[in-house]
Amino acid sequence: MPIRTIDVEKLGDTGNKYEKIVVLSKRARQIAAQEKLELDEKLKYFEGFEDEDEFTFNEEQENISKAFEKLPHAAQRAIDEMLEGKITYRYPDKDL
Repeated sequence: MPIRTIDVEKLGDTGNKYEKIVVLSKRARQIAAQEKLELDEKLKYFEGFEDEDEFTFNEEQENISKAFEKLPHAAQRAIDEMLEGKITYRYPDKDL
């Protein structure tokens, strides 16, 4: 997939573009972590089986891994979410 530039000003109504980038990076990390947990959970199924059906299991594991590789990159999904207005954020309470 080619790299494309985006106009940071179009990402949301917040005045500070650096805040937008920080929010995007945090959301991208959340998406990537969630994706890794899902992949680990699906691959955990194959642990502990005997070696007799190893070829079948390797093929299934490969198909699962390829399906996850075809997903858009976490940063691109975070950008899409922000453009669609699905990302909300708040500042932590300063009084605590």
